[in-house]
Order: sequence, then structure tokens, then C-alpha cells
Amino acid sequence: MGSNPLPPLVVMGVSGSGKSTLGSLLGERLGLPFIDGDDLHPAANKEKMRTGNPLCDEDRRPWLEEIGRTLREAQGTGAVPIIACSALKRSYRDLLRLHVPDLVFIHLTGSREVLLQRMNARNHEFMPASLLESQLAALESPAADERHIRADFQLPPEGLLEQICSDLDALTARAAATR
Repeated sequence: MGSNPLPPLVVMGVSGSGKSTLGSLLGERLGLPFIDGDDLHPAANKEKMRTGNPLCDEDRRPWLEEIGRTLREAQGTGAVPIIACSALKRSYRDLLRLHVPDLVFIHLTGSREVLLQRMNARNHEFMPASLLESQLAALESPAADERHIRADFQLPPEGLLEQICSDLDALTARAAATR
């Protein structure tokens, strides 16, 4: 990685895209703390999903507020956190940016078929494969005015890490040049 300071990072995407895996690997690579946003869901959200019911905006708001506070508090200690969070909608990302304006989103994308294969092959605590369609329907990809990196989760992990680190270097260099 380059010499420019890194902003807080949110690894985003639908369930099965590898947010937690990539976030953990990226944290190891960059020497940064990783937080899995799934751990911050209230018990009621987990139960709702466990029973096959998708979350609505009202369900997500307290969770997103907690993620925003967690990011802000970590940044306040001088840490640059990486957090995994679906951040499916622009409004969700805007809420997170209210807490930490300089967030960068790493949007993991790939095929629906691979997502479904991954979800069917794992035993997630509260996210059944039946909820994938609701997440895909809700997903609003980051717009050009949002600081983000798009990455194909179907790349081998090392290639994915290399691409993201390279894109982060370019992004932070551009940000430093405009200061």
C-alpha cells in the first residue's frame, strides 16, 4: 500500500458475496482491525432473518446506527477500521456517512448463481439462502459520486486483495492530491 492514509472501509454486498472473508483478509493484509457487522445486529433482526423474513428499512436503521457509531468510535481512537456490512441502499450508505464522512465502500459483485451456491453450501447463523432474492431486489449499487471500489468476488482471494489494494492506493492518492 502507498503512503497516503487510509479511510475507514466498509466491505459491502449481498449475503454470500464474501464480505466477512474479504474484510478479515484485508484487515490482516493492511494491519487494520476488522469488525463483522453481522455481530452488531440486534437479536430481533437475527430472529426475523432466521425465520426467513427479510429486514425492512425500519429494522435496519438501529443496526446501521450501531455500525456508524462503531466506525466513528474506532476512528476516534486512531484506528482505521474495516467493517463488513451489506449497505444495500444509498440511504443506508448515506446514514453511515453521517457518522464517518470519509468512508470508502468496497462493493463485492458477482453472479447470482455463485451467490446461491455459496449460501447453500454454508451454515450461516441467521441468513438463509431464501433471503438472497430480497437482498438482490433491494441492492442499489454505489453511484459515481460515492467513494467506492467495485470488485468481483469470483476472483481468487489473492487476486481480489491485489485489485482492492491497488484501487485503494489510487483512491487515496487522488484524495491526497485534492487536499
